[in-house]
Amino acid sequence: MTSENVLSCSDLRKNYKSESGSEDLQILRGVNLEIKLGEIAAIVGSSGSGKSTLLHILGGLDRPTSGDVFWGGQSIYKHSQDQLAELRNSHVGFVFQFHHLLPEFTAIENVMMPALIKGNSIHSSEKRAAELLELFGLNDRREHRPSQLSGGEQQRVSMARALMNRPSIILADEPTGNLDEKNTDIILKLLFDLRDLEGVSIILITHEKEIAKRCDSLYLLQNGVIQSDSL
Repeated sequence: MTSENVLSCSDLRKNYKSESGSEDLQILRGVNLEIKLGEIAAIVGSSGSGKSTLLHILGGLDRPTSGDVFWGGQSIYKHSQDQLAELRNSHVGFVFQFHHLLPEFTAIENVMMPALIKGNSIHSSEKRAAELLELFGLNDRREHRPSQLSGGEQQRVSMARALMNRPSIILADEPTGNLDEKNTDIILKLLFDLRDLEGVSIILITHEKEIAKRCDSLYLLQNGVIQSDSL
């Protein structure tokens, strides 16, 4: 592991208006974080602590009230929205608790989608998608639609899709939250293997402390700030 920061943030703060609009609800109160090349970092915290909000901001899906996010040492807010979307499609892979697969497309078509959006050829996109599905043990499921796949298989398809454009970091939000113990173990093993196979860094949001303890580093998000790096 090198000392290069793949992703970092500085003094992130995020406020939302209360339902009455009479006050600001402070979700993030000054988060600082550095993720190194090849690092697998877990962020834990109670429900409502701001874990998903933080992940969305780190991935450029949401903007903080104040603070900055850096990908490869460069502020993401120096780009236009279109430029940021293009950069995000190349730099960041997302894996969510709910797979967000397109129901009308097959597994291989879902995996190909980020590359096609990027402008890659159908041939090169299909080749890369087929390699990823084989890596995830889904070669025989490539022509199946999401409704024909189990929950664990759908999650593996979403992981393959996240890797399609060879991102430098994967942001995984409770990726095993809806899975049984067997599929949880499969998904976690695949996530940890990805660092060696693809050289990718991973931020894993989880409420399971036993899962978090298996990561290289562990951060506790509490009261809107990172409170500790150990449990």
